[in-house]
Amino acid sequence: MIFITAKFPVKPEHADDWPEISRSFTESTRAEEGCLWFDWSRSLDDPNEYVLVEAFRDDAAGGAHVQTPHFATATQELPAYLSATPRIVNTTVPGTEWSELGELAVRD
Repeated sequence: MIFITAKFPVKPEHADDWPEISRSFTESTRAEEGCLWFDWSRSLDDPNEYVLVEAFRDDAAGGAHVQTPHFATATQELPAYLSATPRIVNTTVPGTEWSELGELAVRD
């Protein structure tokens, strides 16, 4: 799978509204056949930063994602709400699901 984590520095005046601002892009991406997950979290250290964790089934699914109309719309519209260019980590890893974190296993 293609595994991506990106940090989005949102302008302070838009930080509380970011989930709604990015909603259409999020929902459209989640509906893509090759999208495994597309999840936002707000930083605990910086309330103006959102972290996106996303995964696509394979290179073809990732390539298809960047060719969609909603991706084009996002690249046109979302930068107006950002204070800087997002930072990204993008890698290919085996599998298509989350693994358990054995060191923190919950026992009955």
